[in-house]
Amino acid sequence: MSDKFIPNIKGTLRNHMIELPEIIRSASGIRIFGKKLKSFVFSTDVAVIRNTNADAVIAVYPFTPQPVITASLVLAADVPVFCGVGGGLTMGKRVVNLALDAEFKGAMGVVLNGPTSNEVIRMVRETIDIPIIVSVLSEYEDIQSRIEAGATIFNVSGAKRTPYIVKKIRDQYPQFPIIATGGSKEESIKNTIEAGANAITYTPPTAADIFSEIMDDYRSRFEDN
Repeated sequence: MSDKFIPNIKGTLRNHMIELPEIIRSASGIRIFGKKLKSFVFSTDVAVIRNTNADAVIAVYPFTPQPVITASLVLAADVPVFCGVGGGLTMGKRVVNLALDAEFKGAMGVVLNGPTSNEVIRMVRETIDIPIIVSVLSEYEDIQSRIEAGATIFNVSGAKRTPYIVKKIRDQYPQFPIIATGGSKEESIKNTIEAGANAITYTPPTAADIFSEIMDDYRSRFEDN
């Protein structure tokens, strides 16, 4: 059976937006609270978040998580937001409190960094009802203990080794939900999906990079004249 035609509607002013690689649509997706999510944009830039066609947002940043940032992201986004609540620089009870606050503010899930202890994951699981995404950085991590502690989804971020790590987890746990970084090229995204990733996180160009391209275009118009 041929694919059904899908009408594509765009606005004049919103025509210039960040569209994620089409290959991501071939992933199976993860159904969370009735919503099937295949693509996650990795960003905390509100302007980027409002101008992308990703299914959801993973908002993790290299500072201590702050409730005001969580509130701003959830309010600004028109898709589900999964907020980082620590586990690296921020540890212990504070992570639990931030996770509960993120749930109250409307986040669809929380993200815990790789160094998070199983005890903290267990405490978060006992406190919140929304999914817990746990980052996996290496094939040497004890995956079983993460699952037993309460991880709902794994987010594999192993740079060039990501497909290998994904496949290793998938071989052991055929049905456990996996999100993974796919890189910027279609081939690497395809390899990650074929390795077993259900969904892909995509790091978009920064607003500064996009604006630089626009400014170059504006300048070229003067040169043409």
